[in-house]
Amino acid sequence: MEKDIFFNVADIVKRAKRVLNFKTDADLAAYLGVSRSTLSNWIARNSIDFPLLLSKMKDVDYNWLLVGKGTPMSHLQSYHSELATGNVEIIHNSKTPDAMKDRSVVLYDITAAANLRTLLANKHQFVMGRIQIPSIPVCDGALYISGDSMYPILKSGDIVGFKEMNSFSNVIYGEMYLVSFDIDGDEYLAVKYVNRSEQEGCIKLVSYNPHHEPMDVPFASIQAMAIVKFSIRKNMMM
Repeated sequence: MEKDIFFNVADIVKRAKRVLNFKTDADLAAYLGVSRSTLSNWIARNSIDFPLLLSKMKDVDYNWLLVGKGTPMSHLQSYHSELATGNVEIIHNSKTPDAMKDRSVVLYDITAAANLRTLLANKHQFVMGRIQIPSIPVCDGALYISGDSMYPILKSGDIVGFKEMNSFSNVIYGEMYLVSFDIDGDEYLAVKYVNRSEQEGCIKLVSYNPHHEPMDVPFASIQAMAIVKFSIRKNMMM
């Protein structure tokens, strides 16, 4: 289970039941493949198995499901096609220089992998398709993000392209990263700016959204990191 201090699990459960047209928690628990008591514990602890929930609700707008913003049905529900098509707006480029040219990028399913370390170690298992985007930097892949910690630079449902970091000692402070880390046995995946920390042996993860406080994470707790090379906001053509 993944604890999260930003989400209200009781509200998430209500929205899940609403969009699935379920009247009881027992109906939702059966759909998720867990017991009614497990679902009750999630609500009581404000902790939920996000990978399981999101894997069962891929056609639902994650931003709406998790924080109640937007509309229930995702405009990205066609993303399982072999080639993602549509109007693409590049909304972020890494500050680090890189050669640019037209190329395709593999799109991965991070919800199936559950964390960045697993995805990077077994990339072929989590391929969803490829996207063809002009004038982007060299990168190792792309994935959909969820959450609002980088809003409005990034929105839930945006795609980020990433390049894996083989050594955490090569961190470029001030850049945006995907960071997979462990705290007290709970795994987290964050998209944050990485800054220097005043605490020895740590990095500071900083959100763009002022409602999210910066946090210091020990290097020893970090499982995987990837620098964000670009992000795009994609409106699917119907």
